[in-house]
Amino acid sequence: MKIIQTEGESNTSTARKEWLSQTASPLSSPLLERDSNAFLHQSLSSPCVSTIAKAEGIWIEDLDGRRFMDFHGNSVHHIGWGHPRLIEAIKAQLDELPFAPRRFTNEPAVELAEKLVEIAPGDLGKTLFTTGGSDANEVAMKIARAATGRFKTVSFWDAFHGAGLGAASVGGEATFRSHIAGPLLSGTEHVAPFACYRCPYNHAGPDVCGLACAKMVEFVLEREGDVAAVIAEPMRAVPYVPPAGFWKVVREACNRHGALLIMDEIPTGLGKTGRMFAFEHDDVIPDIVTMGKALGGGILPIAACIARKDLNVCGDFAIGHYTHEKNPVTARAALTTIQIIAEEGLAVRSAEMGAYALDELKDRLGSVRIVGDIRGRGLLFGVEIVEDHSTKTPGDALAEKIYYACLSAGLSFKISQGCVLTLSPPLTITRAELDSALDIVVSAIKTFA
Repeated sequence: MKIIQTEGESNTSTARKEWLSQTASPLSSPLLERDSNAFLHQSLSSPCVSTIAKAEGIWIEDLDGRRFMDFHGNSVHHIGWGHPRLIEAIKAQLDELPFAPRRFTNEPAVELAEKLVEIAPGDLGKTLFTTGGSDANEVAMKIARAATGRFKTVSFWDAFHGAGLGAASVGGEATFRSHIAGPLLSGTEHVAPFACYRCPYNHAGPDVCGLACAKMVEFVLEREGDVAAVIAEPMRAVPYVPPAGFWKVVREACNRHGALLIMDEIPTGLGKTGRMFAFEHDDVIPDIVTMGKALGGGILPIAACIARKDLNVCGDFAIGHYTHEKNPVTARAALTTIQIIAEEGLAVRSAEMGAYALDELKDRLGSVRIVGDIRGRGLLFGVEIVEDHSTKTPGDALAEKIYYACLSAGLSFKISQGCVLTLSPPLTITRAELDSALDIVVSAIKTFA
């Protein structure tokens, strides 16, 4: 099984060098050099493509005054950059209570815990806060081990669940696994992910699909016999939407074989796909759900693990003692973010704007020979670039050229799986802004077609 490095281009790519050489950046260049000298280097984030001096709404601006619509945002900017209501709430909380040791509770932390239980469906009734999504997933796995008395997991190749050793073990991306010296976590079984566009059953028609990808999960659960949990992204953020009925088959398989179902909603939760949780599209409820990224409103880091009430089984030992576990400022940021999403109707807005964007892209790019697929849910959608539609050979080099053409035109996003232009704007984006971004993408693709 080929493990795909999912985000961005190589750090020494020709396209990147050309873009930097052709872009006058007298103020950005010195800071980029200082960044390169000061930080440890790693794939996907260094060296940087530019600086950032301002961030507001859907826009970021570098030191040289170049403005970019941010359709990446590391999946944290659901409510846009610098939402005034969120900034006001954080400032007020700093004045009232800036920190709390975790052995002392406080109103914002308890209120956030109650709010998460309120918005989570079913019996998801107990929560624990962490400082990042990777930690939230590791807490979820510890709960699953304690509740089942088992240690194995089933997850998907190409998935991302965090950079911690345990999270990287259940993840399936090469860049987070392949260069770790020594063994990863034991018992982490992987299966092929759902990928309808490249599935031969899917091309034969919906009646022929048979959900072979979902049945592979049960195949492993049955033969291993002692799996604690299946952990997965309800919608892959590359992006890939699961086939209809996929999660119902997996949910039923978990029930039959005594495994818990953990849904990683870190990039997709809080309205990004048009529902508060992406798994709600598929009419299932997991045993544990993890959230993060956008939970801090694009300003502060906070994540959460929400479990069924009867999974409150770890009281006699520690599963995640974090210094900022009940930080009142991060809790206030998360609580305010959820309130903004609910009161401004941003989940519904995401569904409407996302449907419009997909229709536009399919209408304008559906017959372009280097476009292999156009897919997504809500305001998380992508265009897969291929060398030729008839062969479906991934067009990594073409995607990279398109990316830099869009960047030059004022649109920033990420490339997933080497060739998927992944577009994830804030849920607050206006129709005019969305149209402008779509024009940039369509123009760039047609130029290289």
